[in-house]
Amino acid sequence: MLKSKIHGCTLTKTVLEYKGSIGIDENLIKAADILENEKVHVLNLNNGERLETYTIKEKAGSGAIVLYGPAAKKGKVGDTLYILSYCIVDDKEAGSVKPKIIKVDRNNRIV
Repeated sequence: MLKSKIHGCTLTKTVLEYKGSIGIDENLIKAADILENEKVHVLNLNNGERLETYTIKEKAGSGAIVLYGPAAKKGKVGDTLYILSYCIVDDKEAGSVKPKIIKVDRNNRIV
């Protein structure tokens, strides 16, 4: 089930020479209830790319959304991304899962 989503964030940087992941402003991952090193899906609204990776914390309040390693090839600075995390629940719990949807402005500040 969808656990959380950071909706409409802006890619601020790409770094190809890195072991790989997505860096996310610590304030955003806390608000979305995403853990550091948690597996996420990243969807790029500008080019249709979708990828799976894990999260790392960027400085709180920085607004940083950074694609590292091979993922850096999946977007350009300024692209709009959706970052999704999921949870596994049994059938009894499935109907009660309420995902946290965090909407942000162009500077990756929660609105």
